[in-house]
Amino acid sequence: MPLLTRRALLSQLAFAATAAAAKETTHTMICVFLRGGADTTNMWVPYADDAYYRQRPTLSIKRPGSASDASIKLTDHYALHPALRPFESLFKEGRLGAVQSVGITDNTTGSHFECQDQMEHGVSATEQTVGGGWLGRFMRARSDRKQSPLSAVAIGKTLPESLRGAPAASVLEHINDIAIKSPAGHEDDIVSALRSLYGADVTLLGERGTETLDLFKRVSALQGKDYTPENGAEYAKNDFASGLAEIARLIKARVGLEVACIDLGNWDTHFFQGTANGSQAERIQTLADGIAALDADLKSHRANYTIMITTEFGRRIYENASLGTDHGRAFTFMALGDRVKGGRVFGPWPMEATDESNPLGPGGIKPETDFRVVFGEVLRGSLGLSNEQAKVVFPGVEMKSLGVMSLTDSGA
Repeated sequence: MPLLTRRALLSQLAFAATAAAAKETTHTMICVFLRGGADTTNMWVPYADDAYYRQRPTLSIKRPGSASDASIKLTDHYALHPALRPFESLFKEGRLGAVQSVGITDNTTGSHFECQDQMEHGVSATEQTVGGGWLGRFMRARSDRKQSPLSAVAIGKTLPESLRGAPAASVLEHINDIAIKSPAGHEDDIVSALRSLYGADVTLLGERGTETLDLFKRVSALQGKDYTPENGAEYAKNDFASGLAEIARLIKARVGLEVACIDLGNWDTHFFQGTANGSQAERIQTLADGIAALDADLKSHRANYTIMITTEFGRRIYENASLGTDHGRAFTFMALGDRVKGGRVFGPWPMEATDESNPLGPGGIKPETDFRVVFGEVLRGSLGLSNEQAKVVFPGVEMKSLGVMSLTDSGA
């Protein structure tokens, strides 16, 4: 699917079936991809495992305590990286949950390109016959719901592979891209003329045209002025936070947004990774502050969105000679929302990951849970993935409940 320019986006909107867009009950799944292979072991610190500290003599995060660089205790086994402090209250409220040892079970290459490609297409390493991305197939399987180019949106400059094949998907950086503009500044006159034209047309085109103008009206109410987040939320001045603010505005505008994708990159920490400070800590802070701002901004809309946070693979348990960590395998998956059964880390800690007696040496965490099972559960709990749709979205994968989501088959 080609990248939608602003002109192409407006063109598609003009012929989109947007009747469902006005539904205030639309649920949005926000997919955050940590590109580069995030070291989630230092984010969800296994402080109860002494071997973790032996394998990371300089990179481990301190056990929970009062010091500013100490981890933040969540359970008898796990603690948060100090830069993830905004996540502490979300976990204790029962809205933030995690799944340990999630990953690609049949790909050991450690290639960023291969693992990202496989994960976004939602297939096994040997599957070549499944077309499009996992989100694209899901949106296509929802034939019972009308969709517009604003049903699925990627924040950025390129369409992620996960959305390939969707009936309609858009790429934008700012909500101001969605507008009717004229060189002379007579936008209101154009809208009035179009509304008169479509209002007199009793065909499907007239109906869709009127619906599209109503969509523009909802979006334009957020344009032409500085955005003021609600509930004292403050978005940092970086691309990730700005993108999350755009997602919040689209959710508030009730344009029928069902899937929103956004990336946060630069997690490939081979060199000088740092601990409570350093390159990884800066990324973690960006993630935590951005999600916290979005959650505060959308406080009155919390029933209407679910956030999932993934990466293509985790890092090895032991630190390397460059004071960093190399490519591993499994990682800790995160989900946030009112439909998440949070306050728990699902799945046992794989002690063999830090077992020095292992003849192969301590390495990456073995993927115990196929990423597609986790993605499928989040889809089912947030957007109502049915059993029949699951066969299309993740063919050949047995869907089972992990307990992370309050599940429903009825749709959102």
